[in-house]
Amino acid sequence: MADDDLLPVVSFGNLMSEGITLSRRGQHDKALSCFNDALKLRAGDKHCLITRSKCFLKLGDTENSLKDAEASLQIDNTFYEGLYQKAETLYAMGDFEFALVFYHRGRRLRPDLHKFQLGIHKAEEAIINCIGNPSSVKLENKEELCFVSRQAESKKDNQKQQNKPKDQKDQKHIKKQSPKTEQQLLGRLYADKAYLEKLLKDEDLMQSSTRQGAKVMDLVLDGISYLNQRRDFWQQQKPIYAREYERKVLRQGRARDRKQKPSDIARAIAKEMEDIELMLARGSAEQSCRKAEHLLKKIQAWSEDEVPNKYELIGNLHSCIGNAQLAMGQMEAALHSHKMDLECAREHTLPDATSRALDNIGHVYARIGKFQQAIDTWEEKIPLAQSSLEKAWLFHEIGRCYLELDNAEVAQDYGEQSLQSADEEGDVEWQLHATVLVAQAQVKLKDYQSAILNFERALEKARLVPSETAQNGIIA
Repeated sequence: MADDDLLPVVSFGNLMSEGITLSRRGQHDKALSCFNDALKLRAGDKHCLITRSKCFLKLGDTENSLKDAEASLQIDNTFYEGLYQKAETLYAMGDFEFALVFYHRGRRLRPDLHKFQLGIHKAEEAIINCIGNPSSVKLENKEELCFVSRQAESKKDNQKQQNKPKDQKDQKHIKKQSPKTEQQLLGRLYADKAYLEKLLKDEDLMQSSTRQGAKVMDLVLDGISYLNQRRDFWQQQKPIYAREYERKVLRQGRARDRKQKPSDIARAIAKEMEDIELMLARGSAEQSCRKAEHLLKKIQAWSEDEVPNKYELIGNLHSCIGNAQLAMGQMEAALHSHKMDLECAREHTLPDATSRALDNIGHVYARIGKFQQAIDTWEEKIPLAQSSLEKAWLFHEIGRCYLELDNAEVAQDYGEQSLQSADEEGDVEWQLHATVLVAQAQVKLKDYQSAILNFERALEKARLVPSETAQNGIIA
């Protein structure tokens, strides 16, 4: 009920939601722009830093991905998502030993999250793939030993490979792995590698040359070398043991903790929910409503085994439908949808959903001029308010309704409670709204001197926001 001109056009939440949606669609450059803008509004937000780090990693920018992951840990060194993202980035950079350290740290904090255990397994196997089994390695103190990153080691190895004589280089291709393992790693390319190896047995062909003068043997060996490099790379990125472990985790996940199972159904629902909210935020209320109604029918048909948080999602979808109907001006339909959300929340004891539904029902009542019903609904919500900012909004809206009902004394009281909550939060915008409400109530009470003082205070806050519309309204 506050002046819409005072609300920001773009919010942190909207930017985050849009960025995540774009990233999931593969539009990482656009997503990155959203996360950059979000961090301008809320600098140092650890959750935003992690989502941007993931985006950088998708773009192959491991350096900036690592910077964001480390920045989130500087804010909160027990932030398990930051530990996991740092480990994943280090793994992608080839620093498997460092990655292993952070996978272990994350598992100590959150032993219930299987992704840390999976990370440990894949990092350990990647290390073994690179240096062999630790028990078979014998260190000799011939030179000064120092700890270097896997990237530096890889660079040295590449230089050594370039300096190797041709006959030594070719010996590498004789190295054999289990055919079954190799076939799993190479997939369709395994047949190509088998064909090239078969060609090596044709001595006459190997001694021949192409029209350009290149030796056929060199070309075949280069092809096999490339496929071996791909095989080794894919084994590091997704070792066979890690694949088997992941499948085992997915099979056991439902029995142990269904909510943590990364099922295809859960991912599909999350994606559709994001689309529904994004459509409404962009002004496509009718499209958002249709999509939400379609998803609601699908979820109602599924069992709780398939969708563990089924009733939470059903209530959320009723809320989304109600918000879309309100945007389309369908007040009675919106009221019905939000009441369905409230009924579902109370039946299944969901306090957050109950608070959300009461919030929305009060808003609809206020929009259609049923101010007493709005007051009754919002006063029921007061014990459920979780932050000072939420209370500032709630007290302001109740006070505004009392002002509409010409009960200026109670309106002033609620305005002062709203101002106190806004002061606790340090939110200038809601300090402005609350101060204006108090001043307007004092005008109706004919306490003109106090009203003037409060309007002057409100004018100072309007200059801080800043809002010319608010300034002009207060002056008028």
